[in-house]
Amino acid sequence: MKYVLNKGNHSVYSLQFHYVACVKYRRKVLAGDIPDKLKNINLEVAKSFGVEIIEQETAIDHIHILFSSKPQIQLSRLVASLKSASARLIFREFPEVKKKLWGGHLWSPSYFLRSTGQVTLEDLKKIC
Repeated sequence: MKYVLNKGNHSVYSLQFHYVACVKYRRKVLAGDIPDKLKNINLEVAKSFGVEIIEQETAIDHIHILFSSKPQIQLSRLVASLKSASARLIFREFPEVKKKLWGGHLWSPSYFLRSTGQVTLEDLKKIC
């Protein structure tokens, strides 16, 4: 994989993450028009944080997102915003989803987040 190096005022970085969120109780509700709406919501939230979503894929009960971030981004705030905005807007546009989930929560409180990149010696030589 060829790294794309991003530059800040005082930094050079390549930060990519894999994020997975599961629907509460693993209910199979991400079907029909919901995945497309969910992806658009995520793109808007990411844009407001200055984060680039590289890819996102939904299954019927969870979503995978691969994104690139600046070092200044607080990842827990980004994840909280992705979850809260998507739940609010999905429930508003698709009220039948809320009926399948009790307690008013779309997402499980837990999530998976993993860094996906690594720095090679060749990359270090280019930077220094």
